[in-house]
Amino acid sequence: MARTMADLISTFRAVAEAKAGATALIDNGRAVSFEALWAQAARFSADCRARGLRRGDRVLLAMPIGADLFAALAGAWGAGLTVVFPEPAMGFAGLRHAVAVTEPKALIATGAYRFIALLQRGLRGKPVLWPDALGKGSNTGLLGAADPTDIALISFTSGATGAPKAIPRSHAFLMAQNAAVAPVLEGDAVDLVAFPVFTLINLAAGRCSVLPNWRLSRPDRVTPDALAALIKSSGAARALLPPALCATLAKANRPGDLHTVFTGGGPVKPSLVADLQARGLRVVSVYGSTEAEPIAELDWSTVTDADISQMVSGGGLLAGKPVDGLQLRLNEAEIEVAGAHVNPGYLDPAHDATTKRHEAGVIWHRTGDAGRLDETGRLWLFGRAAEVQTTESGTLYPFAIELAAEAWPGVARAALTARKGKPVLAIEGDPGALLAWRDAAAALGVAEIMHLAAIPMDRRHRSKVDYTALASTIGS
Repeated sequence: MARTMADLISTFRAVAEAKAGATALIDNGRAVSFEALWAQAARFSADCRARGLRRGDRVLLAMPIGADLFAALAGAWGAGLTVVFPEPAMGFAGLRHAVAVTEPKALIATGAYRFIALLQRGLRGKPVLWPDALGKGSNTGLLGAADPTDIALISFTSGATGAPKAIPRSHAFLMAQNAAVAPVLEGDAVDLVAFPVFTLINLAAGRCSVLPNWRLSRPDRVTPDALAALIKSSGAARALLPPALCATLAKANRPGDLHTVFTGGGPVKPSLVADLQARGLRVVSVYGSTEAEPIAELDWSTVTDADISQMVSGGGLLAGKPVDGLQLRLNEAEIEVAGAHVNPGYLDPAHDATTKRHEAGVIWHRTGDAGRLDETGRLWLFGRAAEVQTTESGTLYPFAIELAAEAWPGVARAALTARKGKPVLAIEGDPGALLAWRDAAAALGVAEIMHLAAIPMDRRHRSKVDYTALASTIGS
């Protein structure tokens, strides 16, 4: 039984032998077999050891999403290394921050990224490695040199509310996350995957993944025709996309053999789901956070008209039932979670104070999201707890107000926040309906609305409101 990510990824060899060269990845139209990917990873693992890197050493990974990246991950874990993955949405600033916080001993990079070692003080003079698919090193196998308690990966929060926090993830944590996510992807299909963690799961399961041909940090630049063309040409039957790209997909004709869309990384709203379902697509949404993914999942084919009515009339956003193996509770409406795939702490323990609660040997993570549980145990989201507004007439929850507002004529997007201590509803859409919006907002208990040309969205997936940037925009 696999106990570490090195063990899990070494199953590539068994899969390759069983499936006789079946395609593991489609990378910009290039088919990469399980056998070839495993051999590349094994050679890279041997190269890491030959360059003097040892178990527990931190290595910074600076590469675009592609087959080489997954070979690098597998090879580094096979050598027992800790991979540092900077926040991609922050660009070079994210790289500098990652170097300063983690002090890596080497850089893994391809192409122009290799010159980072010359530009960044913390990397100068340190080894630069890259997973050469044509390398001549040994490919006899991965060592699996890690222990479940070793740190496999250091990633970062998005930094939406300050400097990104470094999150250490042990091999045991990643294996628990794999176990929690894997049931969502049951079956054998070709998947277009915009979330790297799902590609790792597919590789271990022997499923083919189609890699994105766009910059993950700029999904807003993908056109409906380009997305549909990639799906059709690759033969993808399922797509794993953030909501922003689901909205792009909804503007295209149903491409090729696509029948299912998995989405997460931002609120999945009923209007978007309806657009996808109108094209004959099954929709499954996954709710989670950087520190705890997944928390809940929902097959929208089970959502009733009564559920939709609740969502657009103040009941919150349905997220579904919590996943197996997770403890979930509500503390003054804030969602808190605990379990094997919930991160127990940050690299800097000082960051734990505001998000971790230690009670009777259990570490509870505060998600920062408000919510409720219904009588069947399903989780409903109310939005960010920090944006909950208290007025003389009652409590206003962001999603309760925003989902109602987005059903009004002419509204493209809405966001509830505060301005000068009072609730204000920012609206992106047709300003010709401004008077009607004011009357409707007043009925919900919001006295002020503000029209914006564009409501700022998060840098990572462009799929959820960036409330910090919104506050700056409206002058809170």
